[in-house]
Amino acid sequence: MKQAEDKPGEAAETSASALIDARIAELTDWRGTALAKVRAIIRQAAPDVVETWKWRGVPVWEHAGILCTGETYKSAVKLTFAKGASLPDPTGLFNSSLDGNTRRAIDIHEGDAIDEAALAALIRAAAALNTAGKKAKKA
Repeated sequence: MKQAEDKPGEAAETSASALIDARIAELTDWRGTALAKVRAIIRQAAPDVVETWKWRGVPVWEHAGILCTGETYKSAVKLTFAKGASLPDPTGLFNSSLDGNTRRAIDIHEGDAIDEAALAALIRAAAALNTAGKKAKKA
């Protein structure tokens, strides 16, 4: 797994991964556990994923472009897929932002079970879509 930083002026020791670690640690309730779990699934599904930290505190996972973000709210952990509307979702993981033309999101609430296999498949599909888009632009 690679790491990237949002701002070039940030100290080198403050990596995006360390900031995500800190966010998980500060969330001492179910949200920290959920964010840690989806992060592990993302890293397993896309081993070359780059973790970034954008928009004043949002964990972002990238592979040839943004795969998804991991925002935390009081009642949900929201995984927003940048190109979610273009991804196959046979198990119906997307449950938020369904009427947008580009993005789709998964809202995880306290007590929700995470379908690890389906989420991993979605991550791999997002990475493949981003990679295909990069190759098409070069051709």
